[in-house]
Amino acid sequence: MNVESKIKTTIRDIVDFPKPGIVFKDITPLLQDAELCKEITDEFANRVSHLKIEGVAAVESRGFLFGMLIAQKLRVPFIPIRKKGKLPYDTFEESYDLEYGSAIIEMHKDAIKPSQNILLHDDLLATGGTIEAASKLILKAGGNVSAYSFLIELAFLNGSNKIKRFGADLIGLVQY
Repeated sequence: MNVESKIKTTIRDIVDFPKPGIVFKDITPLLQDAELCKEITDEFANRVSHLKIEGVAAVESRGFLFGMLIAQKLRVPFIPIRKKGKLPYDTFEESYDLEYGSAIIEMHKDAIKPSQNILLHDDLLATGGTIEAASKLILKAGGNVSAYSFLIELAFLNGSNKIKRFGADLIGLVQY
């Protein structure tokens, strides 16, 4: 069985979470299988091996789970992107729209060197607002988004449309 099939059979659907009408893709069962986590990490690393990745940025909080593992596998720095007010040093910030309201994410100003090639990771690509804002943070710091990686892409929500303009490779291990 390939890694995509293993992920699909392991992910748990939670109906009506966090609100009615939503089918939440719960990745926590993946974390109980150390070998599958290793396979997922290896798959991401293999798919970006042709790129000169110099850092892995990941979005709080589920993006951190595999983002850090990918950074370790690639032997590059890990760059956390967090909700406003969670990082202690000077930050760049970027706001984005949510279904009901808006949010702000931040990244340390010294996390990325100019022209550094960054892999931007999150667990899920849905509408693309969060990952678009994270891309803008990387650009503010002078970095390049070389590739995006997601465990899951909800293709029917067209989130990839928001990030196509950045011209980076998009790696999604599972699509729905």
